[in-house]
Amino acid sequence: FPPLVVGVNNNVVFSCFVFYAVLLLLKMYVLAFITGQVRLRKKAFANPEDAMRHGGLQYHRLDPDVERCRRAHRNDMENIFPFLFLGAIYSMTGPSLGTARLHFVAFTAARVLHSVAYLAALPAPTRSLAYVAAQVPCLSMALQIMAAVASYA
Repeated sequence: FPPLVVGVNNNVVFSCFVFYAVLLLLKMYVLAFITGQVRLRKKAFANPEDAMRHGGLQYHRLDPDVERCRRAHRNDMENIFPFLFLGAIYSMTGPSLGTARLHFVAFTAARVLHSVAYLAALPAPTRSLAYVAAQVPCLSMALQIMAAVASYA
């Protein structure tokens, strides 16, 4: 396996990774914004001071639609954060741009589908299949990273 290639200027794979990483982070911001909008529309606030500002303590409550948005956002954090670590390290192991891009695109597309399936309550197993599809490139990157550094262990 090739040695780790460090540096953004000479690593087009890392630059490709950064593009998809930022797309995923922007998607997470969109989910946070959607959660806030659903809170306002449904008048379901997590904090008493917010409820008081919007009509009274009766709006300090849970709402199933808000909770669905929160679960989608939490699921993103549980899956995108590990991808950010794996993708950054994987980029330094010297993979071909085409192979790396395939990993990054597959993960990103699967996570977008997962969010849509979660928010739109699409029928099962749509969300589960999107989750599994996103895990495949992560597992592949993890195994390739381990293979690249195993001789140093």
